[in-house]
Amino acid sequence: MQNDNQAVGMVDQLDSIDAGPTEAELVYAMASLAAGPLDPAALALATDPAGIAARAERANVRRARDWAQLCQYRDANAALAGSPVRAVFMGDSITELWALADPDLFRGGIVGRGISGQTSPQMLVRFMADVVAAKPLLVHLLCGTNDIAGNTGPSTPQDYKNNVQAMVALARANGIGVIIGSIPPSHNIGWASDQGLDPRMRIGELNAWLRDFANGHGLVWADYHAVLRVADDRMNPEFTRDGVHPTRAGYRAMRQVAQDALAQALGHSSLQ
Repeated sequence: MQNDNQAVGMVDQLDSIDAGPTEAELVYAMASLAAGPLDPAALALATDPAGIAARAERANVRRARDWAQLCQYRDANAALAGSPVRAVFMGDSITELWALADPDLFRGGIVGRGISGQTSPQMLVRFMADVVAAKPLLVHLLCGTNDIAGNTGPSTPQDYKNNVQAMVALARANGIGVIIGSIPPSHNIGWASDQGLDPRMRIGELNAWLRDFANGHGLVWADYHAVLRVADDRMNPEFTRDGVHPTRAGYRAMRQVAQDALAQALGHSSLQ
């Protein structure tokens, strides 16, 4: 068997080498979630030109080797074997950071499978491995910001809708209940700002479709946009540093919506 770092084509098994965030990325993530001024040491790590270049190169190599990042949760998924799973939270950085910001939510059979930067087609590729294989009662799906930003290239609203519908179809075919989360508010997606992108209209359009799709197909709707927004459809500045990602305060506002959605989907009056 070839070592998968040098492998070409199909191999018998892949490992999780170089998957997931680096230590520096975790340090910055934890600092960005906190209240008050951003820790200067964390900011220096995030803005160091050499570090930025190294992260970009690492991302390019990882993208070429594992476009959907199937390796990121490979070991964690294997460790779940035989354990009861109530819900898998599938998503992008907003879901990945949620597990860091509110670890108490992600216990008792609730697991996070968010990956920073991901779009709906990448989530669709890893849906069988990261959701269905765990045999959860529920999947909580939260995606769309990075599709709007074009992280994996241009796409259309229908492409996004097709991917969401495909993930829901996979879940239902395997007896998994579905919670659909609304796309959180944002007025300026920083990494796509050079495109002059104001995502508010597109977010509103897709959220209207997501809500109608959820309601029309007996899915549970979790409206995070409503609890995070201010009047002009920006994210409440008390809940964010960059206008896209919630801080711990933002995740506290999201938690009750999530708990209500989980309780509704599981048929329980409350979740601890």
